[in-house]
Amino acid sequence: MAEWPNDTSIAAFRECWTLEGEPLWKSVFEMHRDKMQIKNANVAITNLEKIFTVTFRLANSKGFQAMSLRDLSSETGISMGGLYAYIGSKNDLASVIEGVQRQYIDQVIGGLTVEDLEPIACLRAIVFGEIYMMEIMSDWYYFCFMELKGLPKDQQQFALEVELRFEDILMEAIRRGIDDGQFHCEKPELLASQVTAQLQQWHLKPWKFKLRKVTTEDYAQFIFESLMTCLGVEHPQSSLRSQLRQIM
Repeated sequence: MAEWPNDTSIAAFRECWTLEGEPLWKSVFEMHRDKMQIKNANVAITNLEKIFTVTFRLANSKGFQAMSLRDLSSETGISMGGLYAYIGSKNDLASVIEGVQRQYIDQVIGGLTVEDLEPIACLRAIVFGEIYMMEIMSDWYYFCFMELKGLPKDQQQFALEVELRFEDILMEAIRRGIDDGQFHCEKPELLASQVTAQLQQWHLKPWKFKLRKVTTEDYAQFIFESLMTCLGVEHPQSSLRSQLRQIM
């Protein structure tokens, strides 16, 4: 049986990558344990989940800039002193969120570049993989897109680098297909930016797709087919394309 990334179904993706629940919080702890005073993983994991879950909720309701650590303490039930054992400031909290997203993009999407995939299969896995990550880690993606622009310039730059990193991975796959004679594209940089913007719609305006009953895999397929058209690759026409064009 084919496994991810040869099988690009969401079931195969979830079988390969666990991006939620206890495994996610263990990963967050391991990524940033050197910056925390708490070294007991079992204690840290429970509180990290509380801290980040409440941060996303408060950021969505009142905005991250308006949120205070005292708000976070009150909503999580963790004392101010307890919070400082995990984060030194709100900016530190934002840095962890950005760092987690960046690392998972490198692992999940960047890791596809070392797989033995043909250019078309690689692009398909990149598109589907990114959509699945946006679906599963929607709070992380939305925060990085909406909230980091209000932080100091160095952290804003980190957020820009996350997006540029994804586009670089996409461009590398496109250029490989061009070199192999499978794709035709004069401006891969602009095409990569266009695809990135299309993908971002999934986590920025989920209500629109739910309203029209567009599934995660439907949308990923539409983006992939549109990309193939731009690259001059022939593929079967799909009625899905005409349906989704109405909401782009």
